[in-house]
Amino acid sequence: MADYDSNTPYVPDIDEVLTDAELLVLQRQYEREHPNVRVQTRFNYAWGLTKGNKKKQQQLGIQMMHDIYDEVPERRRECMYYLALGYFRTGEYSNARVYIERLLALEPNNSQARDMRKRIEDKVTRDGIIGLALAGGAVAVVGVVAAAIFGKKSSK
Repeated sequence: MADYDSNTPYVPDIDEVLTDAELLVLQRQYEREHPNVRVQTRFNYAWGLTKGNKKKQQQLGIQMMHDIYDEVPERRRECMYYLALGYFRTGEYSNARVYIERLLALEPNNSQARDMRKRIEDKVTRDGIIGLALAGGAVAVVGVVAAAIFGKKSSK
């Protein structure tokens, strides 16, 4: 739970990572059914990939989830949530926000989706503050260096 603090809703899917062994079970099922993979098997594997700990896996899971979203209208609700999750885990917060907002437009009282939206907003806010602090620190360093350079030139 590296990204959780007590002021933010706890969204277990964000923090839980599938082990390589767990992911391998889903991958083997997918491979056994290939080339006629059932939608549920594709969904399970995509879900598992988004919960993996490698960015390439997560991106593949997102792509597979997009395919299901486009091809199977009755699975869109679930796909929206896990697309938001996948994008959150890869640091693509604007895309995560798009899918969680789509889900909330359909299900405004969905507490799981509302908690996910809060986590996304909190992460964007925190990252924005850190970014501003880093930018401010960089500007301060440039100012100190410039003052030192111009101070040396003035004293000559």
